[in-house]
Amino acid sequence: MSGITVALRYAWRRILASFVIVREALVGTDQDFTQGPYNRAIILLAIPMMLEMLMESVFAVVDIFFVSRLGADAVATLGMTEAVITLLYAVAIGLSMAVTALVARRIGERDPEGAAVVAGQALIIGFVLSVVISTAGYVYAEDILRLMGATPDVIATHAGYTRVMFGGCGSILFLFLLNGIFRGAGDASIAMRVLWIANGINIVLDPCLIFGLGPFPELGLTGAAVATTTGRSIGVALQLYYLFNRTTRVALSPRHTIPRSDEIMRIAQVSTGGIMQYFIATSSWVFLVRIIASYGSSAVAGYTIAIRIIDFIILPAWGLSNAAATLVGQNLGAGQPRRAERFVRDVAIYNFVFMMAVAIVFLAIPDEIIALFTSEQDIVAHAVSCLRWLSYGFGLFAIGLVLNQAFNGAGDTMTPTKINIVAFWCTQLPLAYWLANDVVRGPEGVYIAILIGESLMTVIAYGVFRTGRWKLVHV
Repeated sequence: MSGITVALRYAWRRILASFVIVREALVGTDQDFTQGPYNRAIILLAIPMMLEMLMESVFAVVDIFFVSRLGADAVATLGMTEAVITLLYAVAIGLSMAVTALVARRIGERDPEGAAVVAGQALIIGFVLSVVISTAGYVYAEDILRLMGATPDVIATHAGYTRVMFGGCGSILFLFLLNGIFRGAGDASIAMRVLWIANGINIVLDPCLIFGLGPFPELGLTGAAVATTTGRSIGVALQLYYLFNRTTRVALSPRHTIPRSDEIMRIAQVSTGGIMQYFIATSSWVFLVRIIASYGSSAVAGYTIAIRIIDFIILPAWGLSNAAATLVGQNLGAGQPRRAERFVRDVAIYNFVFMMAVAIVFLAIPDEIIALFTSEQDIVAHAVSCLRWLSYGFGLFAIGLVLNQAFNGAGDTMTPTKINIVAFWCTQLPLAYWLANDVVRGPEGVYIAILIGESLMTVIAYGVFRTGRWKLVHV
């Protein structure tokens, strides 16, 4: 009896300890991630980062949930617009990746002033890019849809959505950039809370503006763009409030936003590799959508729904990978490369288990999952096929995601860029065109090519990681 009592007490203490760690992760922590137990550090960073990226994916899922009620043309417009906006995501993610790496290094070196300087110069870069991209996207919205294969009727009816999304794309850029600062500093809980608020606003406004509920105007598809942009913009305002009110590890002040050419060049140098690697990946998605568009709006709509569902899962996995980037950056800055390597290994194992569990669910009940978003059988068939094929590669993709983020966290952004060129441009794109047009003769050829390209990316990344050269990068 005493043995059982001891076991129960031990189990209860473990539960309480786990609860305390989870609560600390959600509320915020002063933990020094260059010291202490590995698992504790991973949990403290991974939980808020996974929830942060989950919230980012909620934007996509909420939009597609309501927009799918407007028909295939509306969903196709959303898909074509998002395919091009992913190029902006490449810039936003690449820039935030550089900022995360540099801020993490400065924090690891015990240099908070240097981290603040990096953050201030990043804001300058973000502002200039936002003005240029927003203006160009707003003016050429119809031409963008035309290039993506939209019909004249679709352009005439739904171009407003594309125009608003591009006009407000500065909110996307700053949301990623500022959260990159928080992640690098280890303030992951702030990034998470900001996206909770932004998503809450989007969830409330989406049906109101799309369908004209209550006092709101009925804007149709354009309403989804207005709701999303509004939620993200409020999130950016909150991020700036946190940074300039000295409530984070990076205490920003106006003097940090005075242009410094040396820091701007350093950020530009590191972010160039990050932007290129995600530009390569996302531009390949644009061409894949263009191939699928040749099979009609139903094929594009099905693909769009499936990808939004997959994004809902991959973004949390990406959040876990972001934890690896922060841990690598801070520990290399503290002169502890072996500790950094151990973090990469442990995070990769966690990510693999998570993504494999998701793959099992997707393969078991794909029809039931897609049915939550549409009942049109043509769209369902395309979406289920996409979901199944891509699920086969989730395990390998989970590991590759962590390895590439480890390189990025070390400041070695060019290595993932080279890997992406081989996996996506040299393999995935030509294979997708050949399979879709000459072998499978349908969108399934594109899905198979995605599976092969992502798997190849992981195999190459693992080989490069084993060399250990990423530990020697100085930023």
